[in-house]
Amino acid sequence: MNNNFLINLRFSLIKVVFYYYIKRRKMKKIIAFAGKGGVGKTTSLVLFLKYVLENKKAQDILVIDSDPDANVADVIGEEVKFCDTIGGKMKILKNKIQSMKLSPNTPKNQLIESDVYTCLIEMDDFDLLEMGRQEGEGCYCFINDVLKRVIDTLSKNYDLTILDSPAGLEHFARKTGRDVTDLVIVSDASKMGIHTMKRILEIIDELTLKFEKIWILGNRFPEDLKDILVKEVENLNRDRVKLLGFISNNEEISKINITGGNLIDLSEENSSYQEAIEIFAKII
Repeated sequence: MNNNFLINLRFSLIKVVFYYYIKRRKMKKIIAFAGKGGVGKTTSLVLFLKYVLENKKAQDILVIDSDPDANVADVIGEEVKFCDTIGGKMKILKNKIQSMKLSPNTPKNQLIESDVYTCLIEMDDFDLLEMGRQEGEGCYCFINDVLKRVIDTLSKNYDLTILDSPAGLEHFARKTGRDVTDLVIVSDASKMGIHTMKRILEIIDELTLKFEKIWILGNRFPEDLKDILVKEVENLNRDRVKLLGFISNNEEISKINITGGNLIDLSEENSSYQEAIEIFAKII
């Protein structure tokens, strides 16, 4: 076997490995869904997850539910106990600290990190991390700092991380969304929903948070009210903020949500899901 052949083979292998590495790096996205409570951001998130799974847009997917109400589990028909959430683990650790069951020299950061990894719920096609609610009084800033660091570390192991943000605005005030590539702000056809959308954008400016793209999604908008949101987005006059589209109110989706079914099993022919497919293709 001559040397030229070996050199060419080696060069070809290097190109293949380099191409695969670059492709994997480009695929990594962190997409957050935010908005006022009750506008349907969790439902929109799960419809997006369904779109990603069915169209094989990512191989390794992590869903982080940072809403204390743990709504993602409800929408996909899963029951997650409080003790299996990060909030539950933190409550146990907090009790140990307060009852002096831990030595002052115990590395608490490492304990928290190991607890977070045990909270990962492995589904068939994606992993789920439920933050859960926070109980009791007192400031545990070191816990929040470690949680942010662990989430950043976890997301690097996945092609796609989808984040369900809390209904309030504290999530952005704590700068936990600093590594998000795409932000989807969901609003329903209400003054409060649109007001929260604008307030989130103001906080993004105040905290100088960097997102590659910011999308506005209208959920459950009647046909005759869509122009209102279109004009509101146009009046923002922001290059990075784009109207993603609209998802109509749908009885089948409402029935699944209220009966505790799995929204991922929604029929592909569902009219609202067909709308979702068209608009989510703009993101990924």
